[in-house]
Amino acid sequence: MGTGILGRAGKISFCWWVLAASFVILFLNAGARLMIGVMVKPIIADFGWSRGAVSAAVFLNMTVFAASILVAGRLYDRFGPKWVILVSSALFSGGLMLMAGMSSLWQFLLYYGVISAAGLGGTTSSVFGALVSKWFEKRRGAAISLAMAGTSLGQFALVPLFTTVLLGEGWRSTMLWVGLLCLLVNVILVFAVLRGDPRSLGKQPYGHGEADVGSVNAVKSVGGAQAEPRSLGLREAMQTGSFWLFAVAMFVCGAGDFMLTTHLVPMVTDHGVATSTAVAMLAWFGLLSLGGILLAGPASDLIGNRVPMAVAFGLRVFLFALVFKYQNLASFWALSLGFGFTFLVTAPLTPTLLGRLYGFGNIGLLGGFITTVHHVGGGLWAYLGGAIYDKTGGYTLAFAISAGASLLALVCALLIKEVRHVAPVGEESGPAAGVGLAPASGAQQTVQGSVRRAEP
Repeated sequence: MGTGILGRAGKISFCWWVLAASFVILFLNAGARLMIGVMVKPIIADFGWSRGAVSAAVFLNMTVFAASILVAGRLYDRFGPKWVILVSSALFSGGLMLMAGMSSLWQFLLYYGVISAAGLGGTTSSVFGALVSKWFEKRRGAAISLAMAGTSLGQFALVPLFTTVLLGEGWRSTMLWVGLLCLLVNVILVFAVLRGDPRSLGKQPYGHGEADVGSVNAVKSVGGAQAEPRSLGLREAMQTGSFWLFAVAMFVCGAGDFMLTTHLVPMVTDHGVATSTAVAMLAWFGLLSLGGILLAGPASDLIGNRVPMAVAFGLRVFLFALVFKYQNLASFWALSLGFGFTFLVTAPLTPTLLGRLYGFGNIGLLGGFITTVHHVGGGLWAYLGGAIYDKTGGYTLAFAISAGASLLALVCALLIKEVRHVAPVGEESGPAAGVGLAPASGAQQTVQGSVRRAEP
């Protein structure tokens, strides 16, 4: 496959169709998924539930979502994307449509917290990050960023649109039509475009045989013989410190992400901000995340993953501290725009960092586990944010804890050893039993789609 948009026959290379289809699915599903932040107060108004009760449904949703990511990752590695995405789409959309007829809290917990959530693992960034990574060897980080940009633009364009429908037609009708739309679009694109492996179609990934700066597909010995290191599995990756440092950072990342997407609109309206302005904050939150995601992928191709992650968490520390001290229109806009910029930074960095450390052979499972940790953190903190509100009448305590947690995540990101971890031949060696680092002397070492650097 050539390295331009056009293939050898003058037609658009199929990898770009896969990228475009991934973008569209993420675009539409993000708009539907993030509507929960707008629906908190209307649902409470209809049923009289507490904010903690609605947040508990979000917690359940994120917990099931997290488990579904791990399952979807394993099924993706074994069977490819087609049926994973189709079954996930049916569950996600079906849960949203069932919400149109709910009349009690247990139904909300079942439809939104379990059924719809079970479909999220195969319709969000972890699966599509793994999918796009297999279609691109050159500029892999940039390609994943372009696909993930669908999430940003979906939040910016569709949340206000769906909110307009909600205010006019009610949240029940809105959920019914949004769920149906997601199902139809996903099914059409899966059958028409999405394929898991370019080689199954007799094609090569974009940039096959070419290298970005410092990017080679193997570990070379002194004599020049090329031997590609074996990709590590989840159990082997879990024997390394870098894996757990990344997991802690992603737990904190998810906690901040989903506390804000769930509670931003009700929080700012609590302070007298108009609903239309609050929805605009959530929309611009999504648009600013586009800038972060488009910078993070190319940055990972050039300088690695640790620095973009650390910068994102540093900005979060500042923003949480700001809104802890000042809770007014200006600080809320600063939080929305600044946090939005960091919102999806880790989305393209997750597959590129894991592939760089452990290889791409089990990227679906490894990425699924990390994203599971991310979403467990998100669900827990979304619930605790609501519980803190019910106990204290505000979110000030939640902001203080979030600032401290973000500082911890910054430190974890900087401590990750961004080198290729390899399974040793013969004796177990390295910093963890059974897993080592590619030796730094006597060989030139790099990993597919990445720059090989020395340990810090």
